[in-house]
Parts: sequence; structure tokens; C-alpha cells
Amino acid sequence: MDMTELNARIVEALLIASETPVTQSRLNECLDDGHQIDLAEAVDYLNTLYEEHGHSFLIKGVAGGYQLVTKKDYEGYIRRFLNRSGRIRLSYAALETLAIVAYKQPVSRPDIDAIRGVNSEGVISTLLERDLIAVQGRSDAPGRPLLYGVTQEFLRYFGLNSTSDLPRLKELKEILHAHSGDYAYREDVPDEMINVPEENDSDDGDKSDPDT
Repeated sequence: MDMTELNARIVEALLIASETPVTQSRLNECLDDGHQIDLAEAVDYLNTLYEEHGHSFLIKGVAGGYQLVTKKDYEGYIRRFLNRSGRIRLSYAALETLAIVAYKQPVSRPDIDAIRGVNSEGVISTLLERDLIAVQGRSDAPGRPLLYGVTQEFLRYFGLNSTSDLPRLKELKEILHAHSGDYAYREDVPDEMINVPEENDSDDGDKSDPDT
């Protein structure tokens, strides 16, 4: 076995074992002294092999690292195997607020409220709890409200390498405003949003925003 193949197998093993994206720095911590592996090169090598052999998975750049993911062709089988509903358990209000934060970050709650036209305190609390957004500082506006932005967890859940991979704002707005119910359904939501964790139905949220 040559070094290229050995390095690729090491990277593959780490990708399988890791629950989070593997980064170059994290890989370096696992190697013996003097042993160097270029993570991007190993990923390219493995993806070429996977494609040549027609595997149902590939390695994708996610949140600044790499992660093994299944191809979209097999999504339906995986959902049925896991006995998961096709409905995303993240409310319309949460998706709408998350989109505003993603495209406007850093953004304050008053600005979010102004865009949505309702009080967003409850839905912001839910997104903070799920680590999809985080506080990034304070605004210079009167009262110095907190500023919010999306997190690495947001990128990981949505399978994005960076926020530049998001769909265009106009496209996302059209998708969100196509809904009239409390929840967004999978077939109407961008592929980047299909891996959002299920929301606890017992969350009360803010009573002024029934979609929270």
C-alpha cells in the first residue's frame, strides 16, 4: 500500500468515526510526529474512488471541514428506514427568522421584529437553544440590543461550507411565503434545510408569535 492510499484510508476512517466535520487542524492532532496528510487531497482521492465504484455516498465540505454524506438519490429510503416524517419540525416562524439572521447578520432583535412584523423573542430563544444562532455582540443603536448571527452548527445541519452557499435571498423568500400553515414541508424547502433537528412540540415560545 502506497502512502497516498494509506493517507486516504486514515482520513476515511476518521470521517466514519467523527460525528462532526473533520478539519485539517483536527486531523493533524491525530497524526504521529513527521506524518503529514493533506486533507483536501485525500478527500479528492476518496471521492474519485467513490464515483468510479458508484458508491451511494461522498465526502462534502461542511462548516470548514469535511463530512461523509449520502447522495440525495437515496434520501427517501433513508427517511423511511429511520421512520422519519417528510415534514420538517421547524416552524415557519423559525425558518423565516433563521433566514433573516443568515442574510442580515449581525442583526438585532428589533431589526428582526421590524422585518417580520411580530415579536420574535420566543423564536429567537428557540434558535439559540438549538445552537443555530448565537450572540455576536451589541448594536450601537439606543439600548444597545444584542446582535445575532448563524453558527457552525447551522452550517453543519444545513450541509453548508459557508453562508455563501445559501440560496439567493429572493429564492428563499419565495419558498417561505408560499406556506400558509404553521409548518414548512420538505418539498417546499431548499435542500440545505432538510437536516434541521426536530423542534419540541411542547415549546411554548412567545404567545405574540403563534408560529414559534
